[in-house]
Amino acid sequence: MNTVIAARTPSPFSPLRCYWLEAKYEFLRLLRTPAFALPALTFPVLFYLLFGVLLAGPRGGGASTYLLVTYGVFGIMGPALFGFGVAMALDRELGLLKLKRAMPVPPGAMLMAKTLMAMMFGVIITAMLMGVALALASVQLAPGKLALLALINVLGVLPFCAIGLYIGTLVGGQGAAAVVNLVYLPMAFLSGLWMPLSMLPEVVSRFAPLWPAYHLSQIALKVIDADAGGSLSMHVVVLLVFTAVFLFLARRRLSS
Repeated sequence: MNTVIAARTPSPFSPLRCYWLEAKYEFLRLLRTPAFALPALTFPVLFYLLFGVLLAGPRGGGASTYLLVTYGVFGIMGPALFGFGVAMALDRELGLLKLKRAMPVPPGAMLMAKTLMAMMFGVIITAMLMGVALALASVQLAPGKLALLALINVLGVLPFCAIGLYIGTLVGGQGAAAVVNLVYLPMAFLSGLWMPLSMLPEVVSRFAPLWPAYHLSQIALKVIDADAGGSLSMHVVVLLVFTAVFLFLARRRLSS
């Protein structure tokens, strides 16, 4: 009896599929890394529960709404900075960047994957914060405003991805987490994300516009009419400049 073996025709190369798979496995890789996923997903929610729910009290609707916005910005900064800064430093140290260059992977697939990973974590964090705010705090926002805040948070990861990428090109895997923390936590505090700038010394308010987190928070606070002023276009331009400058610096480091 003759046995006929049918040759399997290889599927055509699809750049879009490569981008999708890179993003999918980068997200799963970090989601399954407790040292990354647990702090990234739980810290913003725990802080909001403490300050936005328990300390604000049942009548703290204004404070709870304000902190929902600022802790949303604080929450999305973490996955962007650590996902790029620490993960990129480790990948570079282990030689994975050189391996990717030798593989038939579309240019920029790794950067796109890490950016989409940060955005997906941003969606999860924003949804968790909004769920807590609506269920436990006196927060009343129209669905349109909640959707707009979510969109701002998702797109707002871009400048912090660029900063994290640059950090990842500067330091090794062992020191990357410490360097990111030295940027992440002071920036959050000095940008007024943990408490309103009006409650901080005047010098902090004066220098707050130096930080990209301040400008992103001001864009988000415009949704609830609680921003400190300044045009929307000005805040957007500042964030784009931060993104472009740190991408340029990181690309120069990687190319050298």
